Amino acid sequence: MASHRRPKQPSRTRVTVLTATAAAAVALSSQAAHADPKPSKSEVKAKVDKLYHEAEAATEKYNGAKEQQDKLKKQVDALQDKVARGQDELNSLRGELGSIATAQYRSGGVDPSVALFLASDPDSFLDQASALDQLTVKQTESLQKIQSKQRTLAQQRQEAQDKLGDLADVRKALGENKKKYQGKLADAQRLLNSLTQAERAKIQQEENRASRASSERVELGNEAPASNRGAAALSAAATQLGKPYVSGGSGPNSYDCSGLTQWAFAQAGVNISRTTYTQQNDGVKIGRSQLKPGDLVFFNGLSHVGFYAGNNQILHAPKPGTVVRYESMDYMGTFQFGVRI
Repeated sequence: MASHRRPKQPSRTRVTVLTATAAAAVALSSQAAHADPKPSKSEVKAKVDKLYHEAEAATEKYNGAKEQQDKLKKQVDALQDKVARGQDELNSLRGELGSIATAQYRSGGVDPSVALFLASDPDSFLDQASALDQLTVKQTESLQKIQSKQRTLAQQRQEAQDKLGDLADVRKALGENKKKYQGKLADAQRLLNSLTQAERAKIQQEENRASRASSERVELGNEAPASNRGAAALSAAATQLGKPYVSGGSGPNSYDCSGLTQWAFAQAGVNISRTTYTQQNDGVKIGRSQLKPGDLVFFNGLSHVGFYAGNNQILHAPKPGTVVRYESMDYMGTFQFGVRI
């Protein structure tokens, strides 16, 4: 006789688990279908270049804070030296006043009218009284000097305290900007690490082609220089071709963009400021059509500077991982203006 048992129904718990598992599988497959595709080599390079520009802007702000810190430190040191010397002078004045007070006590311990009455030699007493008057005048002068010196000393101490406060603020900004540009560089490196070895090698080959060794010939044309000093600065910069870019570098072993321009002009006997944000004010602003070799050229919201070298070429320290080199202005991003020193 055939068995007519009903098939065993799956438990409600088992159905729930299976349903949840199936839903999760569908969700995962949906996420995989809609996941962002891996960025291409060119997209990664564009993002890396953007991060390098942002790092350079932070570097220039760091350089500005560093320059301000050095100036404030010198001012604080000078003020503290003044305060120390002023305190020594005050101590000397107080010593003089003490000597005067001692002499006055010895000469005038008795009321002058009684002393005159008791004096065996009135003429001698009158001489002493005159000397006492002179001591009193000198004492008054010393007191006035002491009061004046105390006021000056208080002002100098307050000024030194204010400068120390400014110095603390600048040091804080210094640390923030350093952290910012280091963070941007780290982000750029992480992006580069996401590429395959072959893709990274391709980017490096492109950079190598963009870099030019000092022995290579660059067509710069025959344009007249902006000035003798501009020409001398440009020539000095050309001797640094191949030196590495380093954030905060100001020569002679490595450079960032404004470190190179400052160093080169120093070789030409011209002192310019340290950062792109201040170098823009070190000369006369000019348009692109007016550029001559030796002029400074600014790009990307003043975050980058180099030398105009002629024939649409610039000589500059480009970015981390590169060296001082010539490069076409067409690859430099947004041109701001030129500055003729």
